[in-house]
Amino acid sequence: MMALGNKFLYNNAWILYFIGVISLVLVLFIGNEVNNAKCWFSIPYVGSIQPSEFMKLFLIIILARLINEYNDKFNNPDIMDEFKFILKVMLIVFIPSVLTFIEPDTGAVIIYLIITFVMLFIGGIRKRWFILTAAILLVLGSAFIGLYFLNQNLFIDIFGTSFFYRMDRILNWSSSSGLQLENSLISIGSAGLFGHGFNNLPIYFPEMQTDFIFAVFASNFGLFGAILLIMLIIFFDVTLINTVNKTNTMEDKYAIGGIIAVLVFQQIQNIGMTLGLLPIIGITLPFISYGGSSLLSYMFLLGIIFNVSNESLRFTN
Repeated sequence: MMALGNKFLYNNAWILYFIGVISLVLVLFIGNEVNNAKCWFSIPYVGSIQPSEFMKLFLIIILARLINEYNDKFNNPDIMDEFKFILKVMLIVFIPSVLTFIEPDTGAVIIYLIITFVMLFIGGIRKRWFILTAAILLVLGSAFIGLYFLNQNLFIDIFGTSFFYRMDRILNWSSSSGLQLENSLISIGSAGLFGHGFNNLPIYFPEMQTDFIFAVFASNFGLFGAILLIMLIIFFDVTLINTVNKTNTMEDKYAIGGIIAVLVFQQIQNIGMTLGLLPIIGITLPFISYGGSSLLSYMFLLGIIFNVSNESLRFTN
């Protein structure tokens, strides 16, 4: 990203977006299935590539361009101008969201929505649209949850068995049940102040290297190690937030807002779900969890921010 420059990315935003969408379509047909999910391409001598991880990057780039073009075109947009723009954004986000949900990768879909809401908010979209969206989501969410608890047979008929089990897994957190969560809490709770030592786990739990990496870290290094890691994460986030003041273009400002939204949400969600405070939705901890695609996509995101810093230094000099 640093070699190409941010302007190159924004100018080719549509190309990157369509590459991301096509890759999400292809992975459903020729992807490698792991744990009943088709989320990865298996490339010989290279490894696995997860398109949904890079779709986060492409969405941030395309939305930064669209929001900037919209604000340049309309100084004081009326309600119809805003409505048409929001419909356009919803369509752009809807396509990869549906494809990613089918894989299934619910966590990535939630991140797409977080990116969209934060970037629209930074872009100056009037608050009435967020209030309206929140009201609609509240009504639909209440009906959805009500159907799940009151008539599970009808829920399965409408949404299918696979989605029913995904909902069941997510809602296990409220009672601290489920093998992953129970063993994660045992592992963390038994670590004490200094932990069991590097690479020493008192109990096994699935996906420890990805979704539950914080539990592994806390178990290895205890309360002091966990606090130190959280402090480093906060310092890292604050440093990125301060970069916003160095932006010379609005596109960069919107993009950095989306990047920070991704990182902060994933950090809070991942740590929260390993502690039983938030639902388990398969969210990794950036730069800590295992995964080549996720690490590479985060490096690309940081490349955008580094470009902003470099541009600021050139402008100052």
